[in-house]
Amino acid sequence: MKLITKAAITLGLSIAVVATAAFSASHVSKPQADSVKARQGQMQLIGYHTGILGAMAKGEAEYDAAKATSAAKNLNAAASFDRASLWLEGTEQGVADDNRAKAEIWTDAAGFDAKFMALQDASAAMIDAAGTDLDSLKVAMGDIGKACGACHDDYRGPKN
Repeated sequence: MKLITKAAITLGLSIAVVATAAFSASHVSKPQADSVKARQGQMQLIGYHTGILGAMAKGEAEYDAAKATSAAKNLNAAASFDRASLWLEGTEQGVADDNRAKAEIWTDAAGFDAKFMALQDASAAMIDAAGTDLDSLKVAMGDIGKACGACHDDYRGPKN
């Protein structure tokens, strides 16, 4: 009877170890999963404030210098978040769920940093342009669009 019990316990523990290893291999750590959610929040903030400015530039919303300046300041703040805690290695598309970050973000870190810096620079310039007049806002929106598009072209994967 003791032999059967020991064998059953050993078998049960072996199954648990294998199941745990298989589960761990298919999921990222909690800090990695949290970083994906946080950077998605960052992208939502960038998109939201870019949308406010874009609507004014396209004539879909009335130009309001104070509102445009506020949106530009918030856009710049979101674009200026320190990426070290948001873009953790091992969180690329296909490894971490529900994101489109390409592996090139980490394999070409200098290129990614340069593209993100272009957005920071464009959003900093937008702060002054947004409050000046509609024509200045429109010009600055072109630079924001170029910065966003350049980064997305190289570092954002396709929708799943």
